[in-house]
Amino acid sequence: MTRLSEKYTEEIHPKLMERFSFDNSLQAPHLKKIVVSMGVGQAVENKARVEAAAKELSKITGQKSMITKAKKSVAGFKVREGMPVGAVVTLRGARMFEFLDRLISVVLPRIRDFQGVKDNFDGRGNFSLGLTEQSLFPEIDLDKVEYQQGMNVTFVTSAQTDEEGRALLEAFGMPFRRPDEN
Repeated sequence: MTRLSEKYTEEIHPKLMERFSFDNSLQAPHLKKIVVSMGVGQAVENKARVEAAAKELSKITGQKSMITKAKKSVAGFKVREGMPVGAVVTLRGARMFEFLDRLISVVLPRIRDFQGVKDNFDGRGNFSLGLTEQSLFPEIDLDKVEYQQGMNVTFVTSAQTDEEGRALLEAFGMPFRRPDEN
């Protein structure tokens, strides 16, 4: 068991049960999965960018990434249906908790002038976070980075409301901004 999964079962779960007055232990929100994705806009000009993004995403997450393809042709972006346009990884279980631990304790503190993450919930307790570059992760060797690439991290929870989702992620240590700073 990872450090955060133990913390969830021993500390976070009982606190959430008490805070939201749940009758059944399965009602308490838990983290289902974390989806990490990179959209590569310059893939139209250079196919190697998608491969580089997929390789770096695999290094960051510790799991093989999947290359995503365009569903539709968009003439304005010079994208044809079936063209590779990004990479995605879905993390569950131990890898999910290890990634969350590294994100909270190593990556977010490395961001210059970091004031906390914005409250970006979807109305159903799921949270999305955007990072501007992959070099924030210690697994990435800065000398070997060919292209700076941003990424999206989505936390999918079993929470029914944003309040429950926020309480869950705050308990894990996610550094949210205060409501008056959003």
